[in-house]
Amino acid sequence: MAFDDFQREFQRRFDEKMAARERALPAARRAIRSCANAIRAIHRRETGRAEQLMADAADAIQEGLEAVRDHPDVTFAGFLQDAQKEYAEARITEAIVEGSDIPGPDDVGVALAPYLNGMAEAIGEARRFILDLLRRGDVERSEEVLTAMEDLYYLLVSMDYPDAITGNLRRSTDVARSLLEKTRGDLSISLVQRDLRDALDRHAKDVLRRE
Repeated sequence: MAFDDFQREFQRRFDEKMAARERALPAARRAIRSCANAIRAIHRRETGRAEQLMADAADAIQEGLEAVRDHPDVTFAGFLQDAQKEYAEARITEAIVEGSDIPGPDDVGVALAPYLNGMAEAIGEARRFILDLLRRGDVERSEEVLTAMEDLYYLLVSMDYPDAITGNLRRSTDVARSLLEKTRGDLSISLVQRDLRDALDRHAKDVLRRE
């Protein structure tokens, strides 16, 4: 093959790859945006809106994957993995808030590394949910959510594999540990405050009875 032929062939291949990337990239961005909005809706208990947004995100991810099906190097360039991670985070956050079983990667329909990183980020959303519960005085439910956070964290720390195959999960897990420790502290303070308030209420009632 002449060099001119090489040039045309190489340009054709790269043009195809670029076209596939240009279709997949906006799909990934759309999925990430839908997931962010879905998580906000989940915290607001807008169940129907959250479900629609997550369905939109799933469709966008699938559209992106289809666009780069013949280009595995583009498939694993990172942006579609980020979209899958955000989708997993939204689905796991939904389960935590609703008190339902945590879906697995096959249930969510994403690869394992993005799923685990999404799980790590869902711990941050669980902390946000606990703080909302504590503001409402719901300490018991907060304790349940903290237990779920701990279960997620202990699963993550058991994934002792190189970052190259876990998508830098170790860093995400370190952040999750910090959030878990802060949340334990916040909940402990709330429990002490509740016990003190209950003790003061009992004392006030005893004083009134004596009078």
